[in-house]
Formats: sequence, C-alpha cells, structure tokens
Amino acid sequence: MKLLRLYILLLLLSNGLASPAAGQHIDAAFRIVGYYKGDLVNYQGKINFSQITHLNIAFINPDERGIFHPVPGLTALVSKAHEHHVKVLAAIGGGRAPEYYSSLIAQEKRGELIKNIAGMMNNYGLDGIDVDLEGSLITNEYAGFILQLADAIKPRGLLTAALASNNAGKLDEETLRNFDFINVMSYDKTGPWKPLEPGQHAPYSMAVDDIEFWVSKGLSGSKLNLGLPFYGYGFNSRTVSMSYSKLINSYPGAEKRDELKLNDGGTLYYNGIPSIKSKTKLALEKTGGIMIWQIAQDTTGKKSLLFNIHQVIDNYKIP
Repeated sequence: MKLLRLYILLLLLSNGLASPAAGQHIDAAFRIVGYYKGDLVNYQGKINFSQITHLNIAFINPDERGIFHPVPGLTALVSKAHEHHVKVLAAIGGGRAPEYYSSLIAQEKRGELIKNIAGMMNNYGLDGIDVDLEGSLITNEYAGFILQLADAIKPRGLLTAALASNNAGKLDEETLRNFDFINVMSYDKTGPWKPLEPGQHAPYSMAVDDIEFWVSKGLSGSKLNLGLPFYGYGFNSRTVSMSYSKLINSYPGAEKRDELKLNDGGTLYYNGIPSIKSKTKLALEKTGGIMIWQIAQDTTGKKSLLFNIHQVIDNYKIP
C-alpha cells in the first residue's frame, strides 16, 4: 500500500497535478507573453527569446475581402522562436484595427474569414491566434465569431484574446471560456486623448482592480496575463508618447521612477522598474502570467524591464 501511495504521488508530481509546497520557486508554467510590433526581418536585438514564453506578432490583418497577404520574414522568425521553445501567435485586430472587421465577423461572412485565419496559421507554422478586437468592433457578432473560431483553431493551437475591462460588459462567461488565456490590457487609463486628465495611465491599483474584475466574470486567475506597458504618455507637452528605452536614454535615473519632467515642461507618466517589479509579484500571486506591450520598447542590460521581471520571477517563492 505504501508503494502504491508513493507511485501515485510521483505520478501526480510528474504531471504537475500536485500543488507546490510553500517555499518552492514558481514553475515554468508562468507565462511571459510579449507583443512585438516591428520589422520581422531585422528583429535582431529587439526580441530576446530567452526572456519570453509566447511571442504575439502585432498585427496580421486581412484585407477588406478577408484575405491575408504574405508576411515577409514571418516563417524564419517562427522557426527561430521555436528553436528557443517560444510559441508564436498571430495577433489580429489591434487598437487601430480596420473598421471592416465588423463586416467580416458577421454571420454571413465569418466562415470565410475563419477559414483564411486557419490557413494563415498553418502556412506559417504558428501556434495560435490572438484576437485583439476592441471597442466598437466587439459587436453583437463577436460571440458567434469567437465560438466558430474556437472550433477551427483550438484543435490545432491556442486561441487567446487581448481585452480591456471597459470592453467586458459586452462579453459573457460562455464566450470567455473559449479562450485559453486572456491578455488583460491593464493600461491606458488615461492618455493624450484625455488632455484634461493627466496622470499615471497604468497605476498599480488598476492592475489589482482588473484582476479582480476578470475573476468576478467567472475566469480563473490562472487564465489571466497581467498587461504591463513598456511606454509612457506625455501631458502638456509636444511629446505624446515615448518608449521606455528612449525615456531612460534621454533622462538619467528615469528607470527608478514613474514620472518625469520633460525638457519642454510637460510631464511623462510611465512604469519604471519598481512598479514593474511590484506588478510582476502581483501577477505571480494572482494570475498565470504577464503580458507586455511591447517588447521592442525595452532596453538591454540591468535597466531592462524584462531583466527585472525575471529577477522577480527567479526569486519568487510560493507563500
């Protein structure tokens, strides 16, 4: 009997089904999803495959007929990522997604679009599709589109979504269950589009609220990736936005803070190393991973946000 119990325990551990003991380090299941928007051919120095688990290519969109055109460099990039055991997903949509998506996901057209999405995924050897339809594109047709897309994609790979809490009122639990995980866009609380509301666009409190919100929608925390911004927004300034890499190169010591005075007198709000570390710890405690918009905006060395994210992960122990 003792041998049987020992065998069962070993089997559970080998399959990751037994809970980790207090004091153990976090396991490799913690996701680090990096969106990349940039040159897919000359990406060297912008993507560190050793620091991420998933790479989302932003964005690969069809034309108004729902047809996807060739993407130079994508096949080679996917192969390189796979050499490092990194999964690659095509992100469709985006913050400035074509308005014709609302027509393409309608019931009478979505079948053809989904067939083309699945074909594009197979052509490039992708590991999944990330749906980043936002705002007005989350129409009454969205749920039906996701249901049919899941039927086509999930037997072959991952189906994920990038969603903000302010879009969630249009989504029911059944629709959300179709996603393998959700990248929570916990940023852009304010910005240049709200010039009379200057301030931090991604405060820690927003991260806490967003996690609690999605869990209240019936999702397990393990299906959430907490979004972290690698950029800042300027107010009362000619500088509308700035990448993390540019701001620390332009303003010595900026990596230690969350806001700075710009040379023209305005103020830039962003997440420096202390905030990113705090949010990473929160994600380790409450979610299944983090998401980054976007990794090409990071720097290298010890001031790198990804470097500091890994410092937290590598030293985190289960409470």
